[in-house]
Amino acid sequence: MNTQPTASETDPVAVLTAMYEAESRYLAAGGPGEASFEPLAPYFAHDVVLHQADALPYGGTWRGHEGMVRFFLAMAEAWESFEIGEQEFFATGDTVFVRSEVHARARATGRELAFPVLQSIAVRDGRIAEVWPFYWDTAAIAAAMGRF
Repeated sequence: MNTQPTASETDPVAVLTAMYEAESRYLAAGGPGEASFEPLAPYFAHDVVLHQADALPYGGTWRGHEGMVRFFLAMAEAWESFEIGEQEFFATGDTVFVRSEVHARARATGRELAFPVLQSIAVRDGRIAEVWPFYWDTAAIAAAMGRF
């Protein structure tokens, strides 16, 4: 019996592609507060760390699976919709840079925004271990949320 993970289970881009597909199914099933995080859990290390810019309504550092669940809930409170469009993946070793085009609607104000996000994502042993998202304009996001 082969217990070694296959290349598609450990290749960082394949891991992220599969996670984004699972995230789409999670959101289609109702997302935070409605759907179970379990379909997403296998893609994240148990000690995953997500660093969000402090200026964002969901800013701060989110740790572990429980932190990810709380992060998704905070995102759902901030955004009525958050659609990821075109994505580009740039891999170097176990780190993948993902440039995504986002179209979102703020829950508090109904304002719509389109903006790019660049994420640095470390994948270790076939799981997402650390994420650093970089937003083009956090002030515009905060303003859309009615924070300025």
